[in-house]
This record gives sequence, C-alpha cells and structure tokens, in this order.
Amino acid sequence: TTFQDGGEEVEDGAVYNVTLKKVQIQQAANKGARWLGGEGDQLPPEHTVRQYETSKIRAIKAGTLEKLVENLLTAFGDADFSYISIFLATYRAFASPRAVLELLLDRFGNLETSSDGEVANLNSLESEMVLRVEIASVLRAWLDQCSEDFREPPDYMCLLKLLDYLKNNMPNSDMESRVQNLLKQFQNQQVEGVDGFCSTSSSDLADGEELEISNPEEFSSFQDHIVAEQLTYMDVMLFRRVVPYHCLGSIWSQRDKKENKNLAPTVRATITQFNAVTKCVISTILGTRELKIQQRAKIIEKWIHIAHECRILKNFSSLRAIISALQSNSIYRLKTTWMCVSKDILLMYEELSEIFSDHDNYLTSRELLMKEATSKFANLDSSEKENQKKSQKRLQLQKNKGVMQGTVPYLGTFLTDLIMLDTALQDYVEGGLINFEKRRREFEVIAQIKLLQSSCNSYCLIPDQKFIQWFRRQRHLTEEESYKLSREAEAAPDTNILSPKSQKSMVKRISTLFLGTDVFTPPKEQSPKSSPVGGSSGESTDSASVSSCEFNHSETEDVCVTPVSSPEDPLKKGSISSDKGSISNKGSDSSKGLDSSKGSIFDPVSGLDSGSIPTRDSGSVPSSAPKELPVYNRQSGGSCIIRVSMDGLHASVYKSILITNQDRIPDVTQRALLKHNLEPDAVEDYELVQVISEDKELVFPRDANVFYGMNSHVNFDFILRKKA
Repeated sequence: TTFQDGGEEVEDGAVYNVTLKKVQIQQAANKGARWLGGEGDQLPPEHTVRQYETSKIRAIKAGTLEKLVENLLTAFGDADFSYISIFLATYRAFASPRAVLELLLDRFGNLETSSDGEVANLNSLESEMVLRVEIASVLRAWLDQCSEDFREPPDYMCLLKLLDYLKNNMPNSDMESRVQNLLKQFQNQQVEGVDGFCSTSSSDLADGEELEISNPEEFSSFQDHIVAEQLTYMDVMLFRRVVPYHCLGSIWSQRDKKENKNLAPTVRATITQFNAVTKCVISTILGTRELKIQQRAKIIEKWIHIAHECRILKNFSSLRAIISALQSNSIYRLKTTWMCVSKDILLMYEELSEIFSDHDNYLTSRELLMKEATSKFANLDSSEKENQKKSQKRLQLQKNKGVMQGTVPYLGTFLTDLIMLDTALQDYVEGGLINFEKRRREFEVIAQIKLLQSSCNSYCLIPDQKFIQWFRRQRHLTEEESYKLSREAEAAPDTNILSPKSQKSMVKRISTLFLGTDVFTPPKEQSPKSSPVGGSSGESTDSASVSSCEFNHSETEDVCVTPVSSPEDPLKKGSISSDKGSISNKGSDSSKGLDSSKGSIFDPVSGLDSGSIPTRDSGSVPSSAPKELPVYNRQSGGSCIIRVSMDGLHASVYKSILITNQDRIPDVTQRALLKHNLEPDAVEDYELVQVISEDKELVFPRDANVFYGMNSHVNFDFILRKKA
C-alpha cells in the first residue's frame, strides 16, 4: 500500500485534505507463464500481473459547525475512520452539546424532510435507512465515549431530546432503553449528591471527626507498600473519572474566571489529591516539634521508600507529589536532617528525582510513561546494586501475585501540552472556518489520556479504610507554619544551602503544569509571610521558585510544592550585548520576584516532545507538513512565546502569548489585555516593557515590532504598565 498527497478540496463551508491510497488487489500469472508450468507466486516477477486500486481518503481540515456535524455522517464514506472519535473528544472547545445534538437530529436526522430531497443529496447517503444507520452509529459512539456530555442537571434537556427522537424514529430499540437508564442514573446521582467523581479531601470526614497533626507512631505503623497501594488506589479512582475534554487548553485555561469556579471538576479533583499527598508529606515531617533529627530523617527515608513503591506500582502522580514535597522549601533546607539519611536511600531518592528532570522538556518522564503505558509491570533499573536488588525483589513479589498493573500518569504533563497547543494554534482560519486540524493535534494528547485510563482497569487494589481515614484527618500546614516549624527544627541560616539532591536534576513547581498559562511569581524566601496568594480571579496560580512555597488555603486545587534550586541555577544571562530600544532604570519594584524565578520556572508552553505539530499560520489553514512549534525564550520560524504580566493590579500573574514577526505593540498589548480579562479597547492607555534585570527594562516605542525589537539574550518576560 502506498499513499500520495492529493492536495485540497474546497467546498462551501469546508476544506478537505485529500490522500490517494494505492492498494495491490490481485497478482496473477499471464498465459505465457502458464505454458511454462509455473503456478501463482512461484513465478518470477516478470511473469506476473499486478492490479492496483486507487481510493480517495478525504479528511476535513476546517469547516463550519454545520459541515463538521454533517461530516459525522459521511466520515466512513470518506475513509476518515477516526473522525467521530476526534470530534466527540474535542467539540466542546467550539460548540455545546445542545448545538451539536440539534444539528444532528433536527437538520440531518429528521427523516420526514426527505421529500425535499435534502437527505438524498447528503453526499453518498442514498436512502432513509442508510441515514438511520449512520445517525444510530454516531449516537452510539457519543453515548459510549462521552456520556458525561449529557449530565445537565436538573433538566437534562439534551438527554430528553435524544430520548424523544429515539421514541419517534427508533422505537423499542436498545439505544432507547440505554438512554432511559442513563437518565435514571444521572437523576439518582443528583438526588444522592454524587457528582460523578470521588474525593479524598478533608471535607469528607464523618461527623465528629476533626483534623489533626500526624502522630509519628501512627504513620510509622503503616507499611511502605500499603501506603503506596492506598495512594495509588485513590489516584486510580480519580484518574479514571477524568473527563478528557476537561483537559483541553481552551477549557482548562478559563478556570480562573468567576463564573467558571466549577469548571473541569474531574481535573480539579486530581489536583486536590496531588496537593493532599504533598501536604501530608510535609506535615508528617514537620508537624511534631518534639522529633529529634534522627527521627525526622527516618520519616524522610520512609517517604522515599513509599515513593519507590509508587514507582513499582507505576503511579507517577503520587511519586511526583512525594518527590516534590521533599524538594519543597521547608524540607530541603533541613541540611542536618538530610545528612542523617542513609547513602543508599539518598541514591534511590536521586534516581527517582531524575525521572522528573526538566531536561529537554521532561523527556525522561515522557519516554518512561510511554514505555510503561501498557506494560504489565514497571521496568526498573538502578545504577546502585543494592537498590537494584531491592527493586527486583519487590517487583518479583508483584509478578508472583499474577495481577497486571496499570499506569497512573502525572496529569500535569498532558495539561501542559494541551495548553501549549491551544496557545500556538488558532481556533479559526480564513473565512471564519473552525480549524479542525488543531483538534486532530489535540486528540493525539487526548488519546494518550484515554489509553492510560483504560490501562488503569488492570489494577486490583482494595481500599484500606484505616489508612484512608488517617490520610483524610491530616491537618495540612500552611506555608507560614511549615516554614516556621522548619526554622525551629534547624535554625541555621538558609543562605547558600546545598540541596540534598543532585544539582543536575530539578523537579520544577508542579502548579505551572496543572494551572497552565497563569503563573504566580512569588517573592523571595526571606519574607515568606509577605507572599501574595491570589491569582487574577482569587485563585492562586503559582510557579516554580528557588525560594518560596505559597499556599492558598481557600482553594483546594492550588498546588503547593516548591522545589529546590541548586546554587548554579540562577540566571547566567547577566551580560547583555545589545538592547534594541531605550533601557531605563526602573522606578518601581513591579517586577522584583521575577528575578527569583528566572531560570527555574517551567513555562507551560515551552515545547512538546513532538515536533510534528504545525505552527499557527495566520490567514490560512495550517499545513499538514511538520513544522516547529513556537516556544518560550527562543525565536524560531518567525514566532515565539512571551510572558506578559500586569503591573499593579495583577503584578504576580503572567500570561503566555504567541507573537510573530508581524506583530507590533498595539497587537500584543490588545492580546495581553484580553488574556488578563481587561478591556481590550484601552490599548492606548498602556505601555509594554521587557524586563532586562532587576534595575533595567526595555521600553518599546508605540508602533515598534515586538519580535525584532525585543532583547533575545534575556528571558522573554514583559510587563504591561498603565501610562502615567
């Protein structure tokens, strides 16, 4: 089989990519060969006849909503077999379930309109029976893959509309009874107060139970593998319930708006659990003042062993939560305590930390996740012989049980990729057509999430209510409390303290991945109590920092862990060769704190490991040919991504913005205002400046070209400031 590019086909309201597929369908001997006595494939090539068939594959590239819905019925005829799955997984980015259902049932599914000739002219559909079958297959796929789309309490309008359609057009069918059962299920869950996903937060405590600081003896009574199994059990329950479209960048990036406080609840639930694990680690280490240094070191060792057990169980979510907590500000500064941790366990800790190294866009963790996504067991490897023996022994015990394991990923990796795609690729192309090529790219990530969700069915874990209740009872320390307790445990000054882990690897702050393009820039460590905690809508949106760990105690989904930074991590770009524009000494402190995070923030749009995603191409449909995606801190292909923070009202939050070599100050300013939910018409009231250092900034003239005028030798950090 060979494939050939057939170019594009343009119809009214749609653009299609065409591929020609050439398939060999027959190989036969000719008459002369038969006289030679040969048969079939025993004949030499010169005595055979090959016949080929060429078929056309059409894949919609862009179109109106009506055309995209119509394509659901014609996709199989066009040999675009994955279209229905891609559409159902991503359509929430540009349409509502009601709009799609009304088009599908009223526009194309109303069989009574066939007398008008509308149905007969619908591509290759020649009869009402064929149309009925096509609509039934689409509805069946919708119910199979995205039944949550119909959860619309209290009225369930879409589900009732679908039920009415089935009663009129497909009475007494299996699908009709299935929709009735789904409606009853949703109604019962509404009465019982079930929201479709489980929670492990402290709000689930029974009456009379109170939060408490962990008792070291009680925590030590739980075996390491039991703790890892229970954390995995909770993670699996939450991850399996993640609704894939909740992860789309265009949806998740809207979570900080006041009207969207309940947006993407399944993703928020996983973040709540991640934070709960992180805070539990910190509380068990610092919560008891009476602990001696050796006792505190033993608790750290226990958590490292638990992290290793999570690795054996292929639970990368809790593994990362534990590692990140151990690298948080209040834990890593315990220099004397870390010196009491045994060498073998420190080596194990370093190896586990290397999994989440940010080198080459977290390539190690990405490759490991894909390698083990569908494998039966973890593929353990250790450079230290003793750790290798222990790992293989524990792994053998798992294999002896005869039960396969699934894989629980760190969801933030996928959220990062989807937010980056949403930032880099445009929603609409020339003519106002929906860019469906973008949705195909997003589905590549969504498909990985679905694959891993399916693998989680392999887990066979039994909940241990004793541990789960203990876990939920834990009172989480605030940043101020944990910092204070850390200072009480070891009062040595924090300046120039070496990290207990290798300087080569660093796990960056987790919430930049979870919270996408909204990044919180914390102040320096010396004044932790002065750290702001609010994002652009009251939700903390924090980032990696070498210094501080901000908690927003009113929001459960904020990620609280700050990693360690090695002494060699700070920005090495102090020398500036040339600045295009005017450099002025800053008259305000507006971008202090930026310096504390330069060189250590993982930007959520800094790149994917896949280079096959097309760049944003204004005014035309993106090419299907692989192109380099624009990234942060590097100009390539005439585009890049910058970070813009607001001076004053939102000084601690920045947004990632795509710019090209055609963008001038008014264009970038308007996009920045829109991203910060401000009035875009006020462009003339603001000036854009690039942060060069703590005391220098680059001020742009009114009509300057930002791409060519910016200083590319420093971080692409900008401030939008109201003019005096």
